[in-house]
Amino acid sequence: MHRAPSSSHSPDGTDGLAQRLRRNRLTRRDTLWLFGAAVSATSATALQGCAVSPVTGERILVGLSPAQERQVDAQQSPQQFSQDLGAIQDDAVNRYVAGVGQRLQAGVQRSDMPYSYRVLNANYVNAYTFPAGAMGVTRGIMTELKDESELAALLGHELGHVNARHAAQRQGQAMVAQVAVVGLSVAAGDSGWAPLVGIGGQIGASAMLANYSRDHEREADALGQDYLVKAGYPAQGMTGLHQLLIDGHERQPSVLETMFASHPMSTERRDTARQRAETVYASSAKAAPQRERFMDSTSSLRRIKPTIDACKNGETAMAKKEMAQAQTLFGQALQHTPRDYAANLRMAQTLQAQGKAEDASRFVQTARDVYPQEAQAMKLGATLKLGLRDPAGAYADLQAYDRVLPGDAGVLFLKGVALEGQGRREAAAQHYAGYLRVTQQGQAAQFSASRLKSWGYLK
Repeated sequence: MHRAPSSSHSPDGTDGLAQRLRRNRLTRRDTLWLFGAAVSATSATALQGCAVSPVTGERILVGLSPAQERQVDAQQSPQQFSQDLGAIQDDAVNRYVAGVGQRLQAGVQRSDMPYSYRVLNANYVNAYTFPAGAMGVTRGIMTELKDESELAALLGHELGHVNARHAAQRQGQAMVAQVAVVGLSVAAGDSGWAPLVGIGGQIGASAMLANYSRDHEREADALGQDYLVKAGYPAQGMTGLHQLLIDGHERQPSVLETMFASHPMSTERRDTARQRAETVYASSAKAAPQRERFMDSTSSLRRIKPTIDACKNGETAMAKKEMAQAQTLFGQALQHTPRDYAANLRMAQTLQAQGKAEDASRFVQTARDVYPQEAQAMKLGATLKLGLRDPAGAYADLQAYDRVLPGDAGVLFLKGVALEGQGRREAAAQHYAGYLRVTQQGQAAQFSASRLKSWGYLK
């Protein structure tokens, strides 16, 4: 039996929200709740059993077969990359990063995996990979790196996770643990603010994507350092990467919160990398770190570093519910780069949180004009239109989202809300039922079940 959402889960209980849907009079709190409640279902996989490690040759417990690792990448990575606002619209930088990754691949154990690389519009400092090698590097970390050897260390570390099958091992150890996080991260507490924590960037969904053990991180460090040396870089690139992250964490802990959540750091790991560089890989010291090539190839990103830093700080303010400060910081970002997709989208979210839906809609439209292939502005635009009494427009935006990024169950739920707002109960019921077929957990599932029950579709 499904239980209807209580007032702690929806703005003032299911009945009140339903009445406002019928009248097209959603409040700011309603639209924030709807945006946060539409959490896509995560995947879980049965235990696969034992396998041989491609790295050590030893028996390891895994929860994903190689075919399932590829399937996770194909199905889930587009959703996560969109949560991080898509790949940057700079083909030259993306090709450059992919070229460094391909150079490292010559030394890996699993050469048959479908590796891919992209720089993401996310402003926080991190990099992550899916089990089969679909890799994302945030623009927030790209503007902190000093040379190509540090970039190679970063990509090499992620390649280490893929080649040691750490995601598959984590799945095996957890039996039915999450494979990948899709959709928004909804924090506990005041449901009106919960979406802001998940969308804010500093504690985004990718923080929960990896969360490797310290032993796995050490192994990925060792493999990554070996790959970068084999590719012709100095082993000190790994030491430099660790030092950069440690220094940054000491200066601004909140900015590196996601990186440290998904990749536990320590001075011990830096010292181990340094010791290997000075002993095992001492001969690599003469290799060029390729600073000039890195600077030339990433100059377009470094030109907008003030924008990225302002967005980074604005997202930290969002997570702290300091909306006026966040608005100021995103305004600074837009002064420097008026047509920056991330800055426009974050400004819209900040304005939405303050009940300024019409102002927010203008920034959403700019974001869509700037990056029409990216889906997040479409979803945000839809929730704003629900608040502005335009459920038909919201439904059109959600249809556009589905064409660009199919497979998000949260959009199925929001379509149900938009249809209900138009008085199309039967169609809304079909969408709510479809959402419940995907997942019966979470606020959106509770709301869907309560609507179906009140309409007589569910006992």
